[in-house]
Amino acid sequence: MRVMAPPVFRPAWAEVDLGAVADNLRAVKAAAGGAEVWAVVKADGYGHGAERVARAALAAGASGLAVAMVEEAVVLREAGIDVPILLLSEPPAEAMGEVVARRLVATLYSHTALEALGREAAAGPQPLAVQVKLDTGMHRVGATFEDALAVAVSVQRHPRLTLDGVWTHLAVADEPARADFTTGQCSRFDRFCEALGDAGVRPRMRHVANSAGVLLAGATYDMVRVGIALYGYAPNATVAVPVDLRPALSLVARVVQVKELDAGDRLSYGLRYRLAERSVVATVPLGYADGVPRRLSEVGGQVLVGGQRRPLAGTVTMDQLLVDCGPRATVQPGDEVVLLGRQGDEEITADDWATRLDTISYEILCGIGPRVPRVYRR
Repeated sequence: MRVMAPPVFRPAWAEVDLGAVADNLRAVKAAAGGAEVWAVVKADGYGHGAERVARAALAAGASGLAVAMVEEAVVLREAGIDVPILLLSEPPAEAMGEVVARRLVATLYSHTALEALGREAAAGPQPLAVQVKLDTGMHRVGATFEDALAVAVSVQRHPRLTLDGVWTHLAVADEPARADFTTGQCSRFDRFCEALGDAGVRPRMRHVANSAGVLLAGATYDMVRVGIALYGYAPNATVAVPVDLRPALSLVARVVQVKELDAGDRLSYGLRYRLAERSVVATVPLGYADGVPRRLSEVGGQVLVGGQRRPLAGTVTMDQLLVDCGPRATVQPGDEVVLLGRQGDEEITADDWATRLDTISYEILCGIGPRVPRVYRR
């Protein structure tokens, strides 16, 4: 039975420029020298759509993909994407059968997971590539020096597993003032690689760099994992990067209602926003259920209407928000409103929201919810 996609009637969407994704990938690839570049498309491609972003990145020169969970990799495999997919976290034992069936590159940092994967790989059609993660100081996940060495040696000896790579993750590569810590992490990783060589273990690749690692720390090694830069944002909004990046996502809607209200009128839940003068107020069909933070109106959030910045008027609600368009504004139902992106000479970015909300662009982009249709263009 054919399953039909539900119709889309709501005049709101996220527009993703796949040409920007490709340009960003090529820019990072140039900065990485001869290192392989793998595109990180976890969290549904940071809210951009994992499958479409993955295809654009691969066409632009990415050698592989990286995701957080087996479930995310399965979606890509079901879409027909047949390239190496690295799981950035160690899969649970019950997922190892799927890892083998889908030919995923599992990250390992425990003997328990190694044994579980080894059992499943024994019945697989061919040896399975795995990678081992060393904890060099971030202390989120990863093995100690001794445990990582033991796991890597065991993988090398396993008849149905091959050691595709070893890696670690940098904690403060986006903070150049703390470069000493990043250097220390790389030094610990280098000593680990030397110990591997002494033990006769030679992985195909070594990698430590996220977007910040390659663009700000120059820690390229054999491969880099490009995440936030793929989507057009610097790892740290306050630190310039040596490449041109272009935000790939715009969040757009159309005005659904217009009212002219008197000075002194108060708007939205809590009636916290008071009109200083008679003004035109527009209703826009996006809210916090779609990824527009409820607090954005409290910290001076704006949108673009007619190429001009206009303030959010009152509390952002679950499905809608209000915009104070000013006295005698000519806005009409159907007019385009840009929440993220460019309109005329003005632009609002995820970094703008993040600065106001004391967070990072990653959280803003990943927060744009599944109710918002994605529209793709090049």
